Amino acid sequence: MFKESPIIRRKSRQIMVGNVPVGGDSPITVQSMTNTLTTDVAATVAQIKSLEAVGADIVRVSVPTMDAAEAFREIKKQVNVPLVTDIHFDYRIALKVAEYGADCLRINPGNIGREDRVRSVVECARDKNIPIRIGVNGGSLEKDIQEKYTEPTPEALLESAMRHVDILDKLNFHEFKVSVKASDVFLAVGAYRLLAKQIDNPLHLGITEAGGLRSGSVKSSVGLGLLLSEGIGDTLRVSLAADPVEEIKVGFDILKSLKLRSRGINLIACPSCSRQEFDVISTVNALEQRIEDILTPMDVSIIGCIVNGPGEAIVSDLGLTGSSKKSGYYLDGIRQKERFDNTNLVDELEQRIRAKAKLLDATNKIDVQEID
Repeated sequence: MFKESPIIRRKSRQIMVGNVPVGGDSPITVQSMTNTLTTDVAATVAQIKSLEAVGADIVRVSVPTMDAAEAFREIKKQVNVPLVTDIHFDYRIALKVAEYGADCLRINPGNIGREDRVRSVVECARDKNIPIRIGVNGGSLEKDIQEKYTEPTPEALLESAMRHVDILDKLNFHEFKVSVKASDVFLAVGAYRLLAKQIDNPLHLGITEAGGLRSGSVKSSVGLGLLLSEGIGDTLRVSLAADPVEEIKVGFDILKSLKLRSRGINLIACPSCSRQEFDVISTVNALEQRIEDILTPMDVSIIGCIVNGPGEAIVSDLGLTGSSKKSGYYLDGIRQKERFDNTNLVDELEQRIRAKAKLLDATNKIDVQEID
């Protein structure tokens, strides 16, 4: 089994979104977007903090009006995670949120209008060291591109993206990232593959409007998994019609499955069958909820029988192998004399997982101190 990801990432330049590096050899970042009214400062702050609590590296906030820009000013004061402001068309809003501390401007330069307006936004971003995100969407391509291609295609998304990229290049501004999102997996994947060959800027991945929690997670996992496995992508958002907190969780699960980022518990659990010696499904579901707060990277295997149990346990930090009445327990791949009563597995597992996480955290701190 691979302990590290075999994926070789595409080489990209690095930009800074606040204090978070994006691109280069930095970790692939996971982000989401608030769905509260931005003018409701309290609700928006609460949602941002809930996203930060589950690990969001970056959060995007829509700023459609000047009133929202004024609200953003207050929001920015109350949170720590870098904030990307989502702006369309009105360059004055971009200038205002830049003044109020935006960490990134999501605004397509070609949609702003006159050249002097574009230049004013770019010069402001340059002066304040704020990067720009170009965001192309298959559902909102420029009219002339729609007429040229008759329908969204990878080439159409690429042409739209490069139109905005060329504007920034001509203004000698290179601190930007680009997305070419679509709700169709093959359309999005094709567009990102083309774009990855054209520029060396960081790429923001996403399957836009992916759907509800289950279907959207599947669609995003397929699309983003294809791209990430090819080394394409520097930051991502899983776009779900669900609580934004779920977007962060699914995003980290995708990266975790590809061994591109380790954060929290990686649960290895069997789907269960008639061989199971305890209720695997209820055990895993209950345990997963209890240990969501643990950020320490750790592999935990929970297998209901002795057929596959030992094999998974010996390559896990902590493993459980189902047996009659009492199940076998493995720590760091070594079978322990101790056995767990099958009627009390969730409590026993949670206790051992937290103890192991505490030990790993302490060890990592010691290692860091020794390196320093």
